[in-house]
Amino acid sequence: MCPATDMSAQSQSAHAVVLVSGGMDSAVTLALAREQGLVCHALGVDYGQRHAAELAAAREVAASLGAVEHKLVRVDLRSIGGSALTADIAVPEHGGPGIPVTYVPARNTIMLSIALGWAEVLGAREIHCGVNAVDYSGYPDCRPAFITAFEALANLATKAGVEGARLRVQAPLMHMSKADIVRAGVRLGVDFALTVSCYQADAAGRACGHCDACHLRAEGFRAAGVADPTRYR
Repeated sequence: MCPATDMSAQSQSAHAVVLVSGGMDSAVTLALAREQGLVCHALGVDYGQRHAAELAAAREVAASLGAVEHKLVRVDLRSIGGSALTADIAVPEHGGPGIPVTYVPARNTIMLSIALGWAEVLGAREIHCGVNAVDYSGYPDCRPAFITAFEALANLATKAGVEGARLRVQAPLMHMSKADIVRAGVRLGVDFALTVSCYQADAAGRACGHCDACHLRAEGFRAAGVADPTRYR
């Protein structure tokens, strides 16, 4: 685990907003940012997700990995639905071709936009997120082209960008497999037992063991040769 940054060093260090969902990918993203010596401001988004247990996990992950603060912003995506995570649609146990029903319309665009606003307020020049294009579920907003496009937007649509303070969107896990992510987390001292990945975790954060997120997580630990600390119901 990276040591906490003291207040005297904070003013001399680069600041970053890190999207922390409570899952394993965002935990490793935060740990990697801390390893770079960044002062990390963890941001969680309560968007009405079915697996709300991840929000409590995000708070614990942020504290355990030395974020200087954790902010939770609420956006009601359940009011528009359109996803098994925000509407009364069954979570599939096995993925299929095409974009799955667990895709949440515009979720990553909205979350990155909130992170962008907070970064401007903080004077942070970096936003870090845990999107991944290898072991992912077919989501269009987890691709390199999306991150590149959002970074371009960030520098066109903000006071900071227009005035020459370049904003960067970092996605350090983009080309890593789940096994690679597990290995990186172990090296950095991430406590994966704190994280919640399941799309339909219960209130205690226990996983179903059947959804795509559970399958990908379990396979990542298996392929990495690391004991899986996931709690199943």
